[in-house]
Amino acid sequence: MDSLAPDERIWTAALVVIGDEILSGRTQDKNVAQIAAWLNVQGIRLSEVRVVGDRTEAIVEAVNALRARNDYLFTTGGIGPTHDDITVDAIAEALGVGVQHHPDAMAVLERYYATRGGLTEVRARMARVPAGASLIVNNVSGAPGIRWGNIFIMAGVPHITAGMLDALTGKLEGGRPVVSRSVGCWVAESEVADLLRDAEKAHEGVAIGSYPFFREGRVGANFVVRSADETLVERCVAHLTQALQAIGRDVVADGI
Repeated sequence: MDSLAPDERIWTAALVVIGDEILSGRTQDKNVAQIAAWLNVQGIRLSEVRVVGDRTEAIVEAVNALRARNDYLFTTGGIGPTHDDITVDAIAEALGVGVQHHPDAMAVLERYYATRGGLTEVRARMARVPAGASLIVNNVSGAPGIRWGNIFIMAGVPHITAGMLDALTGKLEGGRPVVSRSVGCWVAESEVADLLRDAEKAHEGVAIGSYPFFREGRVGANFVVRSADETLVERCVAHLTQALQAIGRDVVADGI
């Protein structure tokens, strides 16, 4: 739980990662981390992520479920020119609207492909949007992303997604970004569970995440302290560091 003033609220977003190639393991998703980090800077928390294949019914169900309980919904993947890129059609079905070629998207693609063989019927598929949508600028590969209300339909290729996020920076309403600090310690997580709980309890508004690991033949853990209040984070980190040192443990600032 974050430390919030009475008039503050937590803004949340969900992400639907779309693509059979993600589920099969052929492609490793990199968008979750970069979208989560970007959202945090906007003061928005990524609250949940769902990965679905290229199936209309799965996309429709995920979109309708996640958009209903979050302020924003992002999707990545399935907006290319090929027959299996069905995201636009599926989201239009979820919204109960038709699909149309956006005139501004057509103009963008015509300019982009003017020296690349021209805008073919297949390439024009990337100008299709759910009716009523606006566009997200894509300076990387021409084909724009799509915004419909609180839904942001983005490319699956990470560097293209990054460009679309840049275009959205500062344009979404959010709260205060979460601040996080890490400390590491060569200790079994189970040995300090009570210590972590006490530190979190002593600093209302802070959440402490514990991430154990096994390296160099021994166990350790990194502890990540998070809050919207930077001062509170610093106090909790100091408390946690002192508590670990008091039981004879060496603490590594910023984690191991």
